[in-house]
Amino acid sequence: MHAIEISSGTLHLTDRPKPEPRADELVIRIEAAGVAQADILQRQGKYPAPPGASDIPGLDAAGTIDSIGVDVQGWKTGDRVCAILSGGGYAEYCAVPAVQALPIPENWSAIEAATLPENLFTVYDNLVTRGGLKAGERVLIHGGASGIGSMAIMLARAVGAIPLATAGTPEKCAACLELGAERAIDYKKSDFVSEAQGVNIILDLVGGPYLDRNLDALVLEGRLVIISTQGGRTAPLDIRKLMAKRLRILGSTMRARTPAAKGEVAQALLQNIWLLLPAKTTIRPVIDSVFSLADAARAHERLESGNHIGKIVLEIAKWRTKD
Repeated sequence: MHAIEISSGTLHLTDRPKPEPRADELVIRIEAAGVAQADILQRQGKYPAPPGASDIPGLDAAGTIDSIGVDVQGWKTGDRVCAILSGGGYAEYCAVPAVQALPIPENWSAIEAATLPENLFTVYDNLVTRGGLKAGERVLIHGGASGIGSMAIMLARAVGAIPLATAGTPEKCAACLELGAERAIDYKKSDFVSEAQGVNIILDLVGGPYLDRNLDALVLEGRLVIISTQGGRTAPLDIRKLMAKRLRILGSTMRARTPAAKGEVAQALLQNIWLLLPAKTTIRPVIDSVFSLADAARAHERLESGNHIGKIVLEIAKWRTKD
């Protein structure tokens, strides 16, 4: 099969053996794969694949089930699925634990469904399950025009919360408003602490440089949820602020979690969110651009430029090996 491998910090199209499913796995014939910041970090040598995971980058896959492990129930070959991966999405086929797969929603193409797994698993688990986001609460989303940020805005609206977002250009701020943000704050021109005027929860992708200001922006009993450290890994912590406001700081990653843990998130999404998706109203595909598998390097360049709005997707179909 065709696949993308990382060699000396660059992406190369190569041939790899087609995977075979273990007892608890599906093999997906991939039609589209998402491009994520984690893929950039892996290419740079800063975020290696977890032990036992494929070294091929890619945390999202959407397509059809090609084969099924002997212990898998509830799926059959030919079913259309999307799945969150620990690696392996930049290829024609990937193996994934069956519990990490979900049906492609009705009215969604494979390219559209490739925007869902990594973004929706991450946002739902961190905002709703871990952060306890409730209807009526105000949530500040940093990087609102990114793939994660755009999904967070839409998910917040879906659960009845009030999203606010930061972004770095007028065009990105306009996109955040169009996605459902009550307010979009250009962080290059305005102070998000004063503009947000107190929020219940913050979803942060920046990390260290924003820590103190995030605490200032939260109201009593507020929660800061950190899911990336794109701006830096460390910062001084004013513990008295934490105590005075009775704040909570939460942090997590998704990639290294066990299949069982990811399966729990999948089931929560299936029960609480999946029925909303066919309408493409509150939660809908937000695709910045689509590249072929062979152009994965260009897709990375687009993501690293910071000019994207929404998710970048690789289309696999045109590079399909003849079966």
